[in-house]
Amino acid sequence: MGAVDTNYIEDRLRAAESGKAEALYDLGLLYSIGHGVEQNNVEAHKWFNLAAMRGMLSAQIDRAEVADGMSNGEISEAQRKAREWMTTH
Repeated sequence: MGAVDTNYIEDRLRAAESGKAEALYDLGLLYSIGHGVEQNNVEAHKWFNLAAMRGMLSAQIDRAEVADGMSNGEISEAQRKAREWMTTH
């Protein structure tokens, strides 16, 4: 992971902190493909879910695609993480 990736991820996290749907979606993409972060479907689903709750249709579609490869337990964990994130942000 290069400095550009780290800076981009930090920028997306900062933007997500302020509730920007596009940043939440971008984090979902990064985790779904493992770009600059370790690939993690639970994290991808969490970020897509948060973006979808802010009205992003593309996030709803990508969340469903990620969920296809996840167990019910993983989906439950992702939903729990999204709820926790919402209560702290």
